[in-house]
Amino acid sequence: MLAAISELVGASLLIVGALFPIVDSPDNIPIFLTLTAGLSAENRGVLARKIAVNSFGILIVSVLIGTHILAFFGISLPVVQVGGGLIVMAVGWKLLNRQDDDARAPEPSPKPLKDAYLTVYLARRAFYPLTMPLTVGPGSISIAIAVGASQALRGRAYWTLPVAAFLGCAVVAGGVYLMYRFAEPIGRILGDTAMNVIFRLSAFILVCIGVQIVWNGTRALMQTILVLRP
Repeated sequence: MLAAISELVGASLLIVGALFPIVDSPDNIPIFLTLTAGLSAENRGVLARKIAVNSFGILIVSVLIGTHILAFFGISLPVVQVGGGLIVMAVGWKLLNRQDDDARAPEPSPKPLKDAYLTVYLARRAFYPLTMPLTVGPGSISIAIAVGASQALRGRAYWTLPVAAFLGCAVVAGGVYLMYRFAEPIGRILGDTAMNVIFRLSAFILVCIGVQIVWNGTRALMQTILVLRP
């Protein structure tokens, strides 16, 4: 029993350790504030919760059945990295070229949006681009798939990986919620100038991350070609 608990704790910590630094990156805060321009603190809180739920769903699916989904469609992990990396590059480039007036952290609107419009608008914005690729991008998805595959091959008890995936992804999603829920107070503390600088740096880093992801996938594909050559 103690051995099973030890394996569960170890697997959970591995998932958190692998995903938390990239999913819960503070660099996402200024981008989140920019993409939610004009929303009230209440609406941003709702959006933060939706992003956290979406992130949890994507991560746990990637950990548990990501390899099976890719195999079903005949898609390799390097191809996912190349395609997803291009999307990350496009989003980062678009943010990097925003006008300075648009890049400032805006003041929230005094009243929340109406319920009918809020549900549709926030649900649409919560998934793209705020959940994918900003929060849970191809890098974190590929890491989640790789971690899930490595843990499944270690011969653990059948219940260890699902429970560890649930616990680990819940911790990461909780961090996502807290990060975005309190993004506005953090922005006020830093000020417009600092947030603008951080925003530009974050957008540039996002482009670099996309290039790195594309390169990782391309390199893996090139190695496959070299192996297959007669």
